[in-house]
Amino acid sequence: MAATVILEPAGRCSWDEPVRIVVRGLAPGQRVTLRASLRDERGALFRARARYCADGTGELDLARAPALGGSFVGLEPMGLFWALEPEKPFWRFLKRDVQTPVAVELEVLDGHDLEPERLLGGSVLERDFLRPGVRREPVRAGRLRATLFLPPGHGPFPGIIDIFGIGGGLLEYRASLLAGHGFATLALAYYDFEDLPKKLNSLQMEYFEEALSYMLQHPQVKSTGVGLLGISLGADICLCMASFLKNISATVSINGSGFSGSSPIHYKQTSIPPLGLDLKRIKVAFSGLVDIVDARNDIVGGYKNPSMIPIEGAQGPILFIVGQDDHNWRSEFYAQTASERLQAHGRRKPQVISYPGTGHYIEPPYFPMCPASLHKLLNKPVIWGGEPRAHSRAQVDAWKQILTFFHKHVGCAQERASPKL
Repeated sequence: MAATVILEPAGRCSWDEPVRIVVRGLAPGQRVTLRASLRDERGALFRARARYCADGTGELDLARAPALGGSFVGLEPMGLFWALEPEKPFWRFLKRDVQTPVAVELEVLDGHDLEPERLLGGSVLERDFLRPGVRREPVRAGRLRATLFLPPGHGPFPGIIDIFGIGGGLLEYRASLLAGHGFATLALAYYDFEDLPKKLNSLQMEYFEEALSYMLQHPQVKSTGVGLLGISLGADICLCMASFLKNISATVSINGSGFSGSSPIHYKQTSIPPLGLDLKRIKVAFSGLVDIVDARNDIVGGYKNPSMIPIEGAQGPILFIVGQDDHNWRSEFYAQTASERLQAHGRRKPQVISYPGTGHYIEPPYFPMCPASLHKLLNKPVIWGGEPRAHSRAQVDAWKQILTFFHKHVGCAQERASPKL
């Protein structure tokens, strides 16, 4: 018996779009296993599987049929995507070349055996990071090393600067997806890329000021103000930019700390000393993985600590997105401290969205969760936290919240976020 896999939308679709998966041509009540797999750009294999039963007509619709076991259970229409796990331990899924799609192979196998062998049908789905009409422009202006993504159309468009964390290099996947939602987005590298410094000894805010000036002067970017989006150390850089620089309309911090961590921060005559860490506070979990959640020094004096970024200087609103199970540092506690500092300086209480069961790497929707991977500075695999189902739902909701926030404060309010989890 040949089963037919129907995908909606058919053909290529954007990575942050949900996909409806329907299997037809099965026997009534037939037991099948669905398997998804992909290979990343370095050849690493990711896999997920789930067991299902067809309905009385021989159809299987993942929007209506609960998984009975495998990588997940219950009604999870996109479970075969977010539950993908690497065969190689401590391997994080990354998309570096956004100009090529990710091919996800879907297979329908007969039965509920641990390793079913009889193939009934299948399909290949191409997941894109560049929506039709989005333009990619490498930026090598002055010291800047970046890539600008422009939405379809004539512009000018609301602008966003997108910054990642301690891993360095240039990551474009989040910026390319944002451009598909109407934002001119600059993916910005700041170390360990081309001729930029190989190591991060300090953060010089003048470099990031140069990026802001580039965006404000670009003819395809609205000059009324730019939004900032960062994760981890990138979030703290965004908070620094918002605190010291003008013409920043809104800032989103994903699991940032609001402190100068391991490297001092400099801007003109101002210097923020690093909070520092104590290697003795690093723990080894039962699994043997390193847990660095308490490695940083305590915040003596709370929000008055001299290592805290002076976020009261930010002109636009700040949105803090935090995972309650973040094991890089205690993001929820840091966000509460930032809120206290803002209110102590007469500023409005910021929006803090806190997600239970959610770890450090809050990515765009349907990215496989990275529970542990190699830490660039420690050169050891560390725990990042998160429970796959809760983390996946947080990624979907956080993406909606981010888009709504930026449409409201940087562009025009075109999209509305659904209620938080």
